[in-house]
Amino acid sequence: MLIIPAIDIKNGCCVRLTQGDPNQETVYSNSPVQQAKIWESKGAKLIHIVDLDGAFEGIPKNIDLIQDIRNSVKVDIEIGGGIRDIRTIEKYMEIGIQRIIVGSAAYKDKDFLKDASKRYSKQLIVGIDVMNYFVAIHGWKDITDTHLYDFAKIIKDHGIKELIVTDIKQDGMLTGINVDFYDKILENTKMKIIASGGVSQLNDVKRLIPLEKKGLKGVIIGKALYEKKLELGEALEEIHAG
Repeated sequence: MLIIPAIDIKNGCCVRLTQGDPNQETVYSNSPVQQAKIWESKGAKLIHIVDLDGAFEGIPKNIDLIQDIRNSVKVDIEIGGGIRDIRTIEKYMEIGIQRIIVGSAAYKDKDFLKDASKRYSKQLIVGIDVMNYFVAIHGWKDITDTHLYDFAKIIKDHGIKELIVTDIKQDGMLTGINVDFYDKILENTKMKIIASGGVSQLNDVKRLIPLEKKGLKGVIIGKALYEKKLELGEALEEIHAG
């Protein structure tokens, strides 16, 4: 199971939002490049990057900065935020990023999902933001009437094998991860899942380890690392011990 530190980019800085609210923003670093180097030095094998400016505006806004990060670290990077057409996927692949996350566009534009998955099923990951098992879009502002499991089946039928599932209620709250939520998703979707939202301490990581055999590929951790509620090194040690 991977421990995946998050870097959310907004106005050139490394920030964290509470439940995705741009009005509840905390800046943790003025250099996302340096932050990526820190996570690499502490043992991360994959870094999760979100272009928040791109997510809010609908088009990538930080490709040059993300390329600087790509050139500064050797570990794998996955990128999301504002990826809504094939050309954007190709731009990121051209700068050396092989894990591309699509979110709202996968839900709203079925032709894009079909085309993207046909061309890049091995590189594509769909990020599903969830409130009480229903899909949320537009930066979590709109809760749809589509159940997570129904959307996951559509994605799976397109040949995509991996999902990032964000539990909106828990994200940025430091209140603990809902392990049962992810257990049920793994059981019902039979897909590889990366969990996101709620990790607040080492015990949350420990509780997720048994789900690895069911298909949990990793967990994204943001605020808990930045607030030093959890050290990346100790989380990695726990994974290796498990």
